[in-house]
Amino acid sequence: MASETIVVTGASRGLGRAMARGFAARGHTVLGCGRSADDMRGLASELGAPHDFRPVDVATDAVDGWAGDLIDRHGAPDRVINNAALINRVADLWKVPPEEFARLLAVNVEGVYRVTRAFLPAMIERGRGVIVNFSSGWGRSTGPGVAPYCATKFAVEGLTGALAQELPPGLAAIAFSPGVIHTDMLRTVWGDGAGAHPTADEWAKRSVPFLLELGAKDNGGSLSL
Repeated sequence: MASETIVVTGASRGLGRAMARGFAARGHTVLGCGRSADDMRGLASELGAPHDFRPVDVATDAVDGWAGDLIDRHGAPDRVINNAALINRVADLWKVPPEEFARLLAVNVEGVYRVTRAFLPAMIERGRGVIVNFSSGWGRSTGPGVAPYCATKFAVEGLTGALAQELPPGLAAIAFSPGVIHTDMLRTVWGDGAGAHPTADEWAKRSVPFLLELGAKDNGGSLSL
């Protein structure tokens, strides 16, 4: 496979960091963001040039400047992986503080919109590209204690399906449920039980080749690993 330019949000830790390493190890250029400046510096130091990692909150206007600079430097990306997400502290819906609910919506839904809006026009102009929006099993079913998270991931599924219908030929928007992985996010819900599942690095060995195979033929898909 020819070398690609791949944008990965939420690259500070967990699945995002594991994907960044996995894509880079296969010869692709990774342009990542995360909220932690220290984590972004560390990943930039680890992987080196031409990879580019910057502290960006996907729920803010900073996305536009970040994307514009990357497009100027690297051209339109071949793939955009909208991975950045938060989960709420486990609680009944009526006990979730409004500011916590709003923050999940801002990152998990508005963040996907902002990043897509910033990169997609350049991808359309070039005539090809794939956007993968990370969903969840809780974007297709529900569970107690995580209603805000479920709401955001159901929204990602709907947003992605509608976007797929709007795209011109040659491009794809795909919703992707990564499965159950031992991450900090999973531990907030399942505690020690999270340890029974694959680590992010183990998961990336399967997921990175899978994600690299996605193309225009998969437009509108709601896929799982």
